[in-house]
Amino acid sequence: MKQNRSHFSYPGLPYSTVNTNLITVNRREPKHKFILNCLQQAESRSVRPVVSRRKVHTAQLSESGNPLMLERKRENELQERLILLREKLLKAGIQLVSYMPGQYDHIKCPKCLGGQSQERSLSLQIDTEGHSAVWKCFRGKCGLTGFVRPYSEVSIGNQALKVNGKVGKQKHPKKISEQELELEPLCTELFAYFKSRGISAETLRRNRVMQKPTKDGPAIAFTYQRDGTLISCKYRQIPKIFWQVEGEIDKLSMEEAGFRNCVSIPDGAPPCISNKEIPAEQEDTKYQYLWNCKDYLKSASRIILATDADGPGQALAEELARRLGKERCWRVNWPMKNDEEVFKDANEVLFYSGKEALREAVENAEMYPIRGLFKFNDFLQDIDKFYNGNVIDLGISTGWDGLDKYYKVMPGELTVVSGVPNSGKSEWIDALMVNLNHSIGWKFVLCSMENMVRDHARKLLEKHLRKPFFDLGYGEDMQRMSRQELEQGKKWLNDSFYLIRCEDDSLPSVNWVLQLAKAAVMRHGVRGLVIDPYNELDHQRASNQTETEYVSRILTQIKRFAQHHSCHVWFVAHPRQLQNWNGGAPSLYDISGSAHFINKCDNGIVIHRNHDPKVGPIDGVTVHVRKVRNKVIGRIGDAQLTYNRATGEYSDYHEQ
Repeated sequence: MKQNRSHFSYPGLPYSTVNTNLITVNRREPKHKFILNCLQQAESRSVRPVVSRRKVHTAQLSESGNPLMLERKRENELQERLILLREKLLKAGIQLVSYMPGQYDHIKCPKCLGGQSQERSLSLQIDTEGHSAVWKCFRGKCGLTGFVRPYSEVSIGNQALKVNGKVGKQKHPKKISEQELELEPLCTELFAYFKSRGISAETLRRNRVMQKPTKDGPAIAFTYQRDGTLISCKYRQIPKIFWQVEGEIDKLSMEEAGFRNCVSIPDGAPPCISNKEIPAEQEDTKYQYLWNCKDYLKSASRIILATDADGPGQALAEELARRLGKERCWRVNWPMKNDEEVFKDANEVLFYSGKEALREAVENAEMYPIRGLFKFNDFLQDIDKFYNGNVIDLGISTGWDGLDKYYKVMPGELTVVSGVPNSGKSEWIDALMVNLNHSIGWKFVLCSMENMVRDHARKLLEKHLRKPFFDLGYGEDMQRMSRQELEQGKKWLNDSFYLIRCEDDSLPSVNWVLQLAKAAVMRHGVRGLVIDPYNELDHQRASNQTETEYVSRILTQIKRFAQHHSCHVWFVAHPRQLQNWNGGAPSLYDISGSAHFINKCDNGIVIHRNHDPKVGPIDGVTVHVRKVRNKVIGRIGDAQLTYNRATGEYSDYHEQ
C-alpha cells in the first residue's frame, strides 16, 4: 500500500494548493547559445574570459551601440556569472557536469549522498540569466536546501556560508512561469482519466491542473500557486508513474465533496511515529512545510486530518497533530470498503462510494485523542458494570463480617495501616491476604523488611493451615502442622506470594519497589502489594524538598501504580513516639512524617490490640477504620476481632 497519498484540511486557507518549499521538476532543456563545461575562448577574439584564481576579468568593449558587440557583452557577463556560480556551488559540495542557464539537474545530495539507495535526490535549478542557483534534497530524512547568487553568499538551509568574506541575507529564487515550464491545458485523454477517478473538469480548472508534453505522452502537471503566482509544479504520468506527486489527487477529491479549504502535503508519510521530542524549527526538515505555512495555520481553530488508513498514514496523523496541536485536530476514520477492508484514502472513497460518502466521512471526523484526556463515554462499560453490582466493583469481603460493614478491599486503591508497636499491624495484613487468597485466589507481592523470610513464611502457613508451626504446648486440641501439611503449604506459599528483598544491606527506594512490583503484576498476575513499613525504605530527597513534599510525592506514585495496575496496596506506617500515651489507639495524624498519610490514602486503618485485662479481653483486637474515600464500599467505624495466638488467625468477636 503506498505511503505517500495524504493530506489535511482546515478552514480559512486559500483555495489554491499551498507549498512554499522549492519543488523542482524535470523539463525540456531550452536551447542556449553555449554551455559552460569548462573555460573556453569565445568565438570573437576581441572578448576572452580569463580566470585568475577567484577573479574573472573581461576585456573592454566599445559602447558604440553595435548590436553584435552588445550581444557578445551580454554573453560574456552571463558566462562570468556562471563561472562564479560554479565556484560557489563547489564550495557547497555540489558539482555538475555542465552549468547551463535555465538548467534543472538531479544529482546526489552532498549531505545525505542519496541514502542507502544512493538516489539522485538533490534537485538544482540555475536561473535562465545565471543570476542564481537553488537546490533542495527531497529525501525526508535530509531536506537540504540552498541558494546562491554570483556576487553574494551561499545560503544552506538557515545558515549563511561566507563567500568572498561577506555574509548577506538569503535571497528568494526567481519565480517560474507556465510558459517556461512548457505547460499546456489538459487534453481529452487526461480529462477522461480524472473523470474516471470522480474528479470533474471544473475542479481541475479551478486548481490549474495542466499537462506537460513528454516523449512518453502528456504528463499531468499539478501547479502550486500562491496569490495567483506559480511557485512550483509536480508531475504524474499515466499509467501511474510518479515524479514528485503525493496527495494532490486526494486534495482534488476533497473539493469534489465540497471541501475547498484543503491542502495536500509534500514528502509522503513517515514509516512510524517518532519517539523523540519535536525538533526545533530549523532542524525539523521533514515537516518544514508546516513551519513555512505557520501564519496560515495559526488562524485555524479546527484542523481535520485525513491521512491514509495504513500504518504510515496513521503515523503521519500523529506527527502532524503533535506539531499543529492535538487540541484543535480532528481525525477522519475512513468507512469500510467491505467486511474486512477499510477505504485507504479520500479518492478511493470518492471512486467507490461517491461524493456523499466522502463528505459524510469528513463531517463525522472525531476529535483527535489526547493522552490523559477522556470523556465519560470512554467509560460507559465500566459504569454499567458498576450499576449492575459487579462483586469486585462493590468491594471484596475481608473475610470478617464485622469489618465488612466498614471496610472492603477495592482493586486500585491505597490503604495506609498504622498502630503502636506490637499491636498486630503486620499480622492483621497477613491474615487479610490469606482470606483474600482463599476466597478469590488473589496473589501478592511482599516487601516486608522487618520480617525474616522464614518467620514470615511461618506466620502465613499458620493462618493458611490453621495449625501452629511449632508445638509450644497449646493443648491437645491444637497439634502442630504435619510434614505432609508443611509440604502442601510450601507449594501454596510459592504459588501465592512473591518477595521483594534487597540482597545486600542497602535500603530499597520506593521507585525500586514499584518497579519490581510492576514486574510481578505483569508476569505473575499479582493483585496486591504490601510495603511494610515506611521507615525501612530509603528516603533520600532533594535538599530543597521538605519531608511533607517528599511524602506527598511517594504516596502519589504509589496511588498511580495501584490505579494503573488495578492492584491494591497496603502501606504500613508507624506512629511517631507518642508523648504521655494513655494506652489507647493512636490517630492517623500521629504517623511519623506527614499528615499526607491520611490526606493521600484511599483508606486509613489503625490496628490496636488490648493489653490490659481490666479494659477487655486480652486477645481482643480493634480495627479502627478512620478513613474511607469510597462510601459505596465502607464508612468510618470500629470492628472487633479476636486474635488466636496459636495460629495467628483473626475471627469476628462474639460476646460470651
